[in-house]
Amino acid sequence: MRKRFDLSLYVITDRRLSLGRSSEEIVERAIAGGATVIQLREKELSDRQLYEEGLRIKEIIGTRDVLFVVNDRVDLALALDADGVHLGQDDLPLAVARRLLGENRIIGVSVQTPEEAQEAEREGADYLAASGVFPTTTKPDVGAVLGIPGLKRIREATSLPLVAIGGINLANVKEVIGAGADGIAVVSAVTTASDVTARCRELLSLVKRAKEERVES
Repeated sequence: MRKRFDLSLYVITDRRLSLGRSSEEIVERAIAGGATVIQLREKELSDRQLYEEGLRIKEIIGTRDVLFVVNDRVDLALALDADGVHLGQDDLPLAVARRLLGENRIIGVSVQTPEEAQEAEREGADYLAASGVFPTTTKPDVGAVLGIPGLKRIREATSLPLVAIGGINLANVKEVIGAGADGIAVVSAVTTASDVTARCRELLSLVKRAKEERVES
């Protein structure tokens, strides 16, 4: 198991938004377009269905240099031998997840405040997700919108790798990366695209260009 990872293009599955396509098909096309992280998140599947889907996605990823994480579920991450898990503030405490998963698996944590970011860093998170930067219908329970100022405050509060999530699209990637995010986490921006591979390539290109401009400025 590895600790090295790239948050540049973090794609989250959601079969409800995939225009009738399977999550496996979305994942295959997203990886072809350069996705660096795949998160398994399907709220409406049974545990058995989720496990079986996870196995299929893991097989698609294979030996490619793509991080595979499971949303919320430490038990499922272990069952699938995934690279790690992503936790929300109401999920299993990070310290408990770390004890169960061990030191070599990756744990990401969603945060909305600088204080949550600092606490997660102290407790040993490997990366953070600033959630949610812009309004989104994908995750209605996300709470107050951070906006770019909120994203900047979280960036200033932590040295951990940081991915931005919530309403990220082609029009705001540059702004998000300019505010200090190391990558973008997307659901509908990819899953609703008619050409998933092309959309991922476009998003990744914008991320890379924005990072270059950030370094130059």
